Amino acid sequence: VQLQAFGGGLVQAGGSLRLSCAASGRTASFWHMGWFRQAPGKEREFVAQLTRSGGAAALSESVKGRFTISRDIAKNMVYLQMNSLEPADTAVYTCAAATMRPNEYDSWGQGTQVTVSS
Repeated sequence: VQLQAFGGGLVQAGGSLRLSCAASGRTASFWHMGWFRQAPGKEREFVAQLTRSGGAAALSESVKGRFTISRDIAKNMVYLQMNSLEPADTAVYTCAAATMRPNEYDSWGQGTQVTVSS
């Protein structure tokens, strides 16, 4: 499985961005599709994920109410809509897939940089 995240950029605090993740395989067949991020000097952290059925989306507490994860099965795409961005959201965002077992992410894409200025 190959994953490619794109859509990052520079945005002012309070602004919005939509990240996209293109998958080479059928996203509907993966146990989970998720987004993670890593800020400079920090460990990678979970942001959001969708189950294989497309339901039961999970979001980290820090982004609840601001970020939304969704997918387009026909296009094998997963999206992360990010609203009300804050400087603390600045990080490299990466999409990943759990293809073999639930919650065990085994395929990772290259990240896309999101920078939020104050």
